[in-house]
Amino acid sequence: MNWLLIAISSYLILAIVFLIDKYLLTSSIPNPKVYTFYVGTLGILVLLIAPFVGFYIPEIPQIILSLLTGAIYIYALFWFFKSLHLFETSRIVPAIGGITPLFSFGLIYIFSFGKEILSLSEIIAFVLLISGSVLITMQRKKLITLKSLQFSVLTAFLLSLAFVLTKYVYLGQPFWNAFIWLRIGGFIMALSFFIFIPEVKKEIFQKREYFSKKTTVIFLSNQAAGAGANILQNWAIFLAPLAYIPIINSLIGVQYVFLLAFAVLFSVKFPKILKEEISKEIIFQKITAILLIGAGLVLLTL
Repeated sequence: MNWLLIAISSYLILAIVFLIDKYLLTSSIPNPKVYTFYVGTLGILVLLIAPFVGFYIPEIPQIILSLLTGAIYIYALFWFFKSLHLFETSRIVPAIGGITPLFSFGLIYIFSFGKEILSLSEIIAFVLLISGSVLITMQRKKLITLKSLQFSVLTAFLLSLAFVLTKYVYLGQPFWNAFIWLRIGGFIMALSFFIFIPEVKKEIFQKREYFSKKTTVIFLSNQAAGAGANILQNWAIFLAPLAYIPIINSLIGVQYVFLLAFAVLFSVKFPKILKEEISKEIIFQKITAILLIGAGLVLLTL
């Protein structure tokens, strides 16, 4: 179960990355296309380790699958960033977090022709994790709208497709070789934003406030942390059986637990990022959600 500990570690780091992403998208870099371009292009830096990890050119089908999967992941990130930019966190995050594992579950069942399935206890853990993930971020006064639901479904489908295809890439290549090819695919997709979307090219070459030294340091530091989390998450996908990919998706509930802790600590100083209201009803809701997530983790470890 090493993949479980690795996945949880990745979600701890991603909780911090999420908060900083939200901060930058609501202040310094408000254009999701530009933000996605920077995130995707920085991924090409992984080529620096290529000479040290036995990087090689696989067969053409594996190259196509790797590049396509990396491109889909970056495109999914764009819709995630766009959703964060357009909607309140409490509206969009529960929907994406709840729908993504369901799509992953369905895609794996379809791609494996029904051969890769979870056991009864694992399905129960899967349901508990999803329920806890939705409950911990949901607010009754801020129910999801039709428009935000559309964004959530599209984002969730793209993320789940990227996760599932990533596992198939790892089934055909060693970890580091596959990881590098995935990042190359992401770089190509990010580059297409620059080539085919005039507003991205215009904003990148314009000197605007988000090019300040402070923003650059925050962004690069956050991307370094995000890269570390992404490596851990991909390592968990590499180690886990194919049928467990939806469970890795559903573990995002653990990230929300970390986010809740950070929100309580920082909501006063940074209310625009993630403000957490406190009441008896909300406390009961959060505790229930944490217990559901905890029960799901216990079932997995047992």
